[in-house]
Formats: sequence, structure tokens, C-alpha cells
Amino acid sequence: MRNAIDYPSSGEVGMDLLKKQATKPLKKRIMVVDDDKEFLEELKETLLLSGYEVKEVRDSTKATGLAAEIKPDLILLDLRMQGMTGFEVANKLRAIPETKKIPILVMSGYFTEEKDGSLLSFFNMQNYLQKPFNPLDVIYQIERLLKEAREQ
Repeated sequence: MRNAIDYPSSGEVGMDLLKKQATKPLKKRIMVVDDDKEFLEELKETLLLSGYEVKEVRDSTKATGLAAEIKPDLILLDLRMQGMTGFEVANKLRAIPETKKIPILVMSGYFTEEKDGSLLSFFNMQNYLQKPFNPLDVIYQIERLLKEAREQ
């Protein structure tokens, strides 16, 4: 003979789920700006698997307007793109009140810290990843920058 199972009502189950969701920290929103479709898809998958909400932007000329609209927690920005370079995008982001404090992690397979360090410093880009990079490195850098932003 089976024991009867006392299932909670659907209202109770719904309230429990809402309570759990309310105590869960919100996902951090990462905007990735890169015109390389394949790279962007791979990076997006890595970030999604790591629990981030991801907004991808392939057209660098739309990056500043979109950043002001969605206000991401962090921006991953390629430096060498068609339309506007990452340097130009970063300069515009720093000039917009809604985006000037968003941490930017720049990435490039073309520019290097050794060769182009003075250029990166001139544009105030201390947070840099050389492509190709290990997925763990990008997650580590994102977490570090998000933590720094929280502490400010």
C-alpha cells in the first residue's frame, strides 16, 4: 500500500519559487563588442556557461548607444574593428555620463601590451587581454573588475 503524498498547493509552490528568485543575486550583464562573429559566439557561450547575461554587438558604431541604453555591468571591447575602433568606442563611452564608470576590458589579437603599451596607457586602458586567451583568464578578469567596481 502506498503512502499518500501531501503536495503543496500551486500557490505555495509559486511563492516558494518567487522567494528563491528574490534572494538570488541578479546575473551580471556583460556587453561584448567584437566584429569577429565566430570569436563572439565562442566568447558568448563561455560567458553564458559562467552565469552571465550577454549582449553581443558586432557593429562598433552602435556600441555606445546600446551601452547607454542597457547599462551593462562590464564591457568587453575589441580594439581593432571596422567602423569605429575600440579606442574610439572607449573614448565615447568615457564621455557619456551613463557609461563613463562602466569597467572596460579590452582585447586584441593585433595590439600587444609590449608593443603598444604607451597607446593603451594614453587611452587609459589598463585592463587588457591578448587574443587568443584562455576562457578562465577572461572570467578571472571579469570577476576582478566587477569586484573593483563594487568596492568603489
